[in-house]
Amino acid sequence: MSVIPPRTLKGFRDYLPETMAVREQVIETARRVCRSFGFAPIDTPALEYSEILFGKGGEESDRQMYRFEDHGGRDVAMRFDLTVPLARFAAQHVRQLGTPFKRYHVGPVWRGENTQRGRYREFVQFDFDSIGTESLLADVETLVVVHDLFAALGFERFTIHFNNRSILNGLLEKLGLESEAVAVLRALDKLPKIGPQRVSDELHHTAGTSAEQAKSILALAELTGSNDEVIAALPEIVGDSSQAQKGLAAIEEVLSGVRASGIPEERIKVDVSIARGLAYYTGTVYETFLGDLPDIGSVCSGGRYDDLASLYTKQRLPGIGGSLGVDRLIAAIEELGMVDASAAAADVFITLFVAERVGDYLSLAAELRSAGFSVELYPESRKLGTQIKYADRRGHRLAVIIGENEWASETAQIKVLATGTATEVPLSELAQRCRNLLEEAG
Repeated sequence: MSVIPPRTLKGFRDYLPETMAVREQVIETARRVCRSFGFAPIDTPALEYSEILFGKGGEESDRQMYRFEDHGGRDVAMRFDLTVPLARFAAQHVRQLGTPFKRYHVGPVWRGENTQRGRYREFVQFDFDSIGTESLLADVETLVVVHDLFAALGFERFTIHFNNRSILNGLLEKLGLESEAVAVLRALDKLPKIGPQRVSDELHHTAGTSAEQAKSILALAELTGSNDEVIAALPEIVGDSSQAQKGLAAIEEVLSGVRASGIPEERIKVDVSIARGLAYYTGTVYETFLGDLPDIGSVCSGGRYDDLASLYTKQRLPGIGGSLGVDRLIAAIEELGMVDASAAAADVFITLFVAERVGDYLSLAAELRSAGFSVELYPESRKLGTQIKYADRRGHRLAVIIGENEWASETAQIKVLATGTATEVPLSELAQRCRNLLEEAG
């Protein structure tokens, strides 16, 4: 019988313990931050009826969707994000949930797109949303959650760029291009990647814009300056469009709110080039960029989608939320050298020398776990060098060494693996001394 070559599909990946530990840390931090704002956890199936997903994210999302007929002959698809399933979920359970409803949700999604750095065909998203309110306080809170999340993850240099779709819609109304909004949005979403000239060409080919119309759209998208300077310049570009005025007022209110919430000015940017390519966004949209790694792209994006749930219910369920690209963020963390190699390891490693006393070793490990430590007990009686080498490779911080003599004297050696220093302590003080050494190591 031939051996099957071990391999993964293109666009999919295995996660080794070190990377998986980082993923868990990111997710738990995100959970903690969301819970501090009153968000509650939910989950939805990986598979939905295709009619639930198809046509909701736009042409590109439809093209990338994994869609097939299951064994029951049903037309089904794998979710491409967590927002569309949320709209279905809210429509289905709104009477039980009440509004406003605030949820967070972590899970894998699938898109058959071209792979690149930090971008895979199966990836984990962490979403948080407020459903059932049009209040701009929810928009403000969404940006504050993003800020607090990245600060909690240890990032110091990051910027949340935000815009309001009504500004561009107002300009398109003024230019007579309302019917081409989706094509314009799709082209503008590529501006950071392909530049203004190629975006202008795409606007002409896909949206039918004239050179002057494309120039006006790009003048809006390329507007730069401080937050107050951008806001001051917008009226001249968008004119007296009521839609654009509504969007401008919303931007001013959201900016005032995030300032009042204590977000530093350098971490929030009014950026009217932010369009977000998904078709369901209606108001505030935002993207988050890392100052030390801007070319990796947005690591947390989202916006307001006031009409998405209307596809599934007659009850109006406006929403706003965000999506943290966990796998792209992990790629950034790895590239920036922020990975803690010991994150996947237990705090304390216990060597095993006297096979006849395995019960005592098990009891000691249980006692340390009861004291709040994570503990790994080596499964075989081997030479000290072999066991310590294993502990070093695994990234353990402390090794507790107990042989026959130590058992007889009711003592243990605690070795700090990073420095090689060892201390003999009574077994009665083992937990406290381990705690002290871990605190000293930081």
